[in-house]
Amino acid sequence: MIILAGLGNPGSKYERNRHNIGFMAVDAIKARHGFSPWAKKFKAEISEGTIAGEKVLLIKPQTFMNLSGESVGEAMRFYKLGPEAITAIYDELDLLPGKARIKTGGGHGGHNGIKSLDAHCGQNYRRLRLGIGHPGDKSRVQGHVLGDFGKLDAEWLEPLLEALADNADMLVKGEDSQLLNKLALATGSKPDDDKPAKAPKPTKPAGQSHIRQARGNMQQPKKLPETGPMADMLKKLFGPKGD
Repeated sequence: MIILAGLGNPGSKYERNRHNIGFMAVDAIKARHGFSPWAKKFKAEISEGTIAGEKVLLIKPQTFMNLSGESVGEAMRFYKLGPEAITAIYDELDLLPGKARIKTGGGHGGHNGIKSLDAHCGQNYRRLRLGIGHPGDKSRVQGHVLGDFGKLDAEWLEPLLEALADNADMLVKGEDSQLLNKLALATGSKPDDDKPAKAPKPTKPAGQSHIRQARGNMQQPKKLPETGPMADMLKKLFGPKGD
């Protein structure tokens, strides 16, 4: 058996939160592949089905995010599985909206749900991180994560979830690079567009002191783009709640 664990918070209050993208992902997989109705077990909602000839358990912990590992660990031990049978699906601040990454093991990156899984399941499980973007300021992180997806987010969120559901067989079979390509195609992103561009090396004007250079560089910042893909991305990341 393979466990696909979507992480999130239970209840209608949190249903559309960015932090609940893991719940949304397993909901999409369940709907696409004709899984059983949700049932309550292991302090979670669970659903069983088959993908690519493998028995799959979908699980949405109902313990709230910070205690997700209690639920997933209980299911893992009940079925006598190891952490390698688990794939956790969750939100990632440090990826642009719509970007995805998969790896096995690694750190928790400050994500409390992953901290809990590490404590209860060990660290050797797969992690499918779905980017929700960073609000740009540490003080705004909690409001961003626990805020609802806006209307503009639907442009990438819906294609991402549909592509994940359509290609869940790749997730189950461990065809990670193929899956990531499918998700990138669906959202119109490029493989490396979440990597910061290298800044050009500054050139030192001839005959100027360091002080004169600094004064010369104190110019007005460039005006941000008002149209185009970059403008759309800035609106998504920094726009007011509800946009």
